[in-house]
Order: sequence, then structure tokens, then C-alpha cells
Amino acid sequence: MNTLSLSLLVLLPAIALAGLCDVEPNSSFLEKRVKLYQGQQNFAVSMLDVIRNSTPNENVFFSPYSTYHALLLAYFGSSGETEKQLAKVLHLDWAESKEMVRSAYMVEKKNRENRSLKMPLEFASADRIFFAQDLPLTHCIETRLAKEIVKMDFQNKPEESRKEINDWIANVTHNQIRDMLSADEITPLTRLTLANAAYLKGQWVSQFKVEKTAPMPFYTSASNFSLVPMMQQKGTFLLNTDEQLRAHVLQLPYRTVFESEENQDSEPDEKSDISMVIILPPFNSNSLEDVLSRLNADTLEQSLNQAMPREIEVSLPKFEFEQRLELVPILAKMGATKIFDPSVATFDDLTSDRVTIGDAKHVAKIKVDEEGSTASAATVLFTYRSARPVEPAKFEANHPFLFVIYDRQSKSILFTGIYRDPKTLK
Repeated sequence: MNTLSLSLLVLLPAIALAGLCDVEPNSSFLEKRVKLYQGQQNFAVSMLDVIRNSTPNENVFFSPYSTYHALLLAYFGSSGETEKQLAKVLHLDWAESKEMVRSAYMVEKKNRENRSLKMPLEFASADRIFFAQDLPLTHCIETRLAKEIVKMDFQNKPEESRKEINDWIANVTHNQIRDMLSADEITPLTRLTLANAAYLKGQWVSQFKVEKTAPMPFYTSASNFSLVPMMQQKGTFLLNTDEQLRAHVLQLPYRTVFESEENQDSEPDEKSDISMVIILPPFNSNSLEDVLSRLNADTLEQSLNQAMPREIEVSLPKFEFEQRLELVPILAKMGATKIFDPSVATFDDLTSDRVTIGDAKHVAKIKVDEEGSTASAATVLFTYRSARPVEPAKFEANHPFLFVIYDRQSKSILFTGIYRDPKTLK
């Protein structure tokens, strides 16, 4: 079983949605959706880069998808220089207006809801603006984002409001994340909370057999290792020996088509739109950092498109961990500084009252096992010189690697992480 869940909260205590009510420029739904998620991919890579540089020796797991969507809500309410800065951080330079972005956002939301009814994989993502009853919202925000708005009595019932928000997060994440907000984070002074919660649970198209899982070493260096439960199977998977990234890139697809509808003769990539992508560098001290420095939206997309079906033996650690992130310093390093500065932040397109973003938090969980995602092998699999590396017969993830949960249909990165050291998993 695979269980991935997370939530993001952006709190705004007290201290003309520009473009949202404009006539939408003429462009196709598909074109807008593609452009929105090209920006999301670039945002995801930028966020990963900041986090891994801030925690260079730690495991990492978060959802850029959730973070991006919560910040979109902030963008829809922003104005002036705050709006311009958020547009840059969110890579929205393609959009002629906020209404174009909102339209793309709504297209993706509707598409996601429709897909969830037609596939065994569960993926849900919900956005909410919880606002104080006495906070005057603009007409546009109330009409154009009506389903995202929930009135709360923060002033008279802060504890009940906190419980309601926590219960909403728990419901979306199937109780994987509970009590997200502590008592001191929702007070009578809270005016507005922006939130996104996301959940994914799926089964591998080709599951690992439990009886083949065995303790094997995972190397953090040439001389240090930990024994981990290593899942193993032999099968046909999409694999690319990527000379640009200098890594092997393996796609492990989740089941997104019901068994009765599957074409058993189809290639692996035709059975699923969502995969866990394992990016495995050579085994040396700087190889993972080298790969991460080369990773961006274009190199990831090219690598996935260049993959070919290969029969290969796969070894992957069975793991589970949770990560909590304080997003304010992370987003500040990405360029989102004005939204946290009460002296310059402007959200005039959300409300006529003066508000600013006070805090931003993120929690993510992942479980990877034989069903899905809820010995010495310290061998250098390949090197990169002038000649193309030989395609391997084995893909052994027994040293630090990067993983991405990727939705090929929307071209979005749902979750991503770095597995560095099993001893430090929470």
C-alpha cells in the first residue's frame, strides 16, 4: 500500500482583485493548463534546491503541488508589488491577467476531480480560504473563488475554528495528518488562513513480493551503511540512462486504470499517468549534488520522454517518514519576501482591511512498501565520460537518491524527496 499525505497552511493574522474580474484573454483550456504546470515544475525544482541546500545531509520530503496551490490563493488576493513578486516566484510570466491564471487553476481542479472518479489511485487536493466573519472580502474573491471560501468566527470561537480547520485537513488526508494547528496558532486576532491539503494512495502496476524483501545494506558513504528492508523484483520498466543528468532515471508506475480495462499487451507507460520516478546517481560523494544541480523542469521532462522499456532487476528500500517544514525562510530564499513583511505586503484585491502573511507551515508523510507508496552493493553502477554508459541489468537504489511523484497528464510534480540516510528517518 502507498500512502502519501500532506497539508500546507498559510496564516494571515490581522495587523480590485487586480485582473481577476477582467475579461479572460482568448486561449484554450489545454494551453493555459500546460503553462500553469510548466511554472509549477520550475517552482518545484527551485523549492527543492533551497531545501536541500538548507539541509544538505538530511532526508527531504514535501509536496510542491500543495505549496504551489496555497500560494496561488495568496496570489489571487495580492496586489501591487506583492502581486508582482508572487507572480515571479510562481513562474506566472505567461499570464496576461489573474483571470487567466484562475481559469487555468479551475480547469486543472475540474480535471482532477473527474480523473479521481475513473481510476483506482486516490489523489485529492483541496484549497480553502478560512476567513474571519468581520473581514470584508472583495466581490471578485467571493464570486470567483466561492467554493474555496469558508467563514470562521475566529474572534469569539478560536478553539472551535482551529478544530474545524484541523478536521478539514484530517478529512482530506484520510486522517494521516491530524492536529496540524496548535492552540497558539489560531487566536482571536487571526483574520484569515489559506490552506491546501493533499492525499495520494496507490498501488504499483507491478507490485513487489513481500517474501522477496530482505535486509540489505544502504550505503551513506563507501565505508558506512545501514541495513534496510530492501524490496526486490524483476520486470519491464521505463528507464533512461541520462547523460545530461548523469543518472539512471527509473519510472515505477502506479495503477491508474482498473484491471478490467487494462491492455495486458501495452507498454508500461501506457498503463499509468502517475509514477514514482527514482533518479539514481553514481555512488560517490558528490554525485547526488551534481544531479540536483542539473535538474530543472526541462531536463526532467526530457529524461522522462527519452525513457525506453527495459527488463531490469529493481531494488528499492521500504521506508516511511514524516517531515514538517517552516516555509517562511524557504519561501523567502525563493524570492517571496514581501508577503511576510507587514510594512510592504498588500492584499487589496482580497480585502479592504490591512492583512499580512504571518506564518507558513507544511507537513508531509510518505510510506513506500511492496504494494505501492503508503549482500554488498556498494558498486558504482556507471561513470560518465565521453562514451555512453552501458544500460544496466540491475537498478539498485542502495545509496542516496532523489524521488519524484510525477503526474504525466498534467505534467506536475505532486511530491518529491531525497532519501539520504535511513538512520535519520522520523
